[in-house]
Amino acid sequence: MQRRRTGTIAAVSALGLTAVLGGCGLTGGSDEVTLRLVAADYGDSKDNSSQEYWNELAKSFEAKHPDVHVDVTVYSWNDVDRKVREMVDAGEAPDMAQIGAYADYAAKDLLYRADDVLSIPVQADFVSQLATAGQVHGVQYGLPFAASTRVLFYNKTLFDKAGVTPPKTWDDLAEAAEALEADGVKYPYALPLGAEEAQAETMQWMLSGGGGYTDDVGTYSIDSPQNVTTFTWLRDELVGKGLTGPVAPGKLNRADAFTAFANGDVGMLNGHPSLMKTASAKGVKYGMVPTPGADGESRNTLGVTDWMTAFKKNGHQEEIGDFLDFVYSDENVLDFSREYDLLPVTTSASETMSTAAEDKDLKPFLDELLLSELYPVGKTSWASVSADVKKRIGQAVVPGGSPSEVLGQIQATAMRAGSAE
Repeated sequence: MQRRRTGTIAAVSALGLTAVLGGCGLTGGSDEVTLRLVAADYGDSKDNSSQEYWNELAKSFEAKHPDVHVDVTVYSWNDVDRKVREMVDAGEAPDMAQIGAYADYAAKDLLYRADDVLSIPVQADFVSQLATAGQVHGVQYGLPFAASTRVLFYNKTLFDKAGVTPPKTWDDLAEAAEALEADGVKYPYALPLGAEEAQAETMQWMLSGGGGYTDDVGTYSIDSPQNVTTFTWLRDELVGKGLTGPVAPGKLNRADAFTAFANGDVGMLNGHPSLMKTASAKGVKYGMVPTPGADGESRNTLGVTDWMTAFKKNGHQEEIGDFLDFVYSDENVLDFSREYDLLPVTTSASETMSTAAEDKDLKPFLDELLLSELYPVGKTSWASVSADVKKRIGQAVVPGGSPSEVLGQIQATAMRAGSAE
């Protein structure tokens, strides 16, 4: 396939593939190249670890490219970003890395552009929403690999028992939570603002209140009046009234909240597609509705992508390009998406999934994707801002806490980190 070398189209990637360990390794003949890939684990057990997926994919690729060996190392999401950072800092960047952010590497000119490594048809097939999110100054460096959106999950059994219906507004949600609490539900609304993924729950609530991390022109607006109002409401109407369960939101991680939902202890929470399988496996009867907003259904929802990045360090441009074209074939995109209940990042695979009977459960999330808003991942400051959100945001909702003060502190971090952009 034709591959551009100096194209002007900047395609964005939402989910990164991370290649590991630096270097060009030799695995036999002198012309044989080893590509090192570091990737994140999307599995919830050893049986469905992403390591197995990548091992099979690498075998299939190597059968068609006998002079290329693909060495894959998979880390948990708790470790993968740090591992790649350590490799890069040690001068041992992988060939590819699937990670949560790409902009800081792009700013240091460590990455291939998308059109350096992808064929034109593959780059053009990315969902436009996701492709745009992979750009720095109009050039695409981040390659979407997997995506998800968020909807409100609710436990049908607990809702029926408490005599409540799925909420459309914040007031509806608070009323339902009060009824669930009165009926003895452990977590009427699970609010995971712990360190694992606080930036996601935070953004979901910001969007539902008409705010967000940035304004319409992309400037950080974390301490906007809308966001202060949102977290004041959370503090007073949910947390302060004991409607978020026995664990303080700032200590509750997303994975623990999902586990509690699957155990039947949560009335409702914001969730992504993988929660469907987890809940079904435990026999939980659940429903899904759009995220409630201040005055009606939220006009925007959170979209999340992980990124595939291709590092220049080892000079394997052609081999990386061949492998990534293979990774982004319809068959492989669909296989990964279906295995881990994620949304495909290509238009062609999305069209297939939207009409396939086997994927009907994912359709609510697919429908949300085009209306979703993503983290400001094109900003090199986002990694610092996200880390500060994880550190501080739980304090915004503690009884007696000051949302304006906490959001102002995060805004100050954003302004300092963004001053060099």
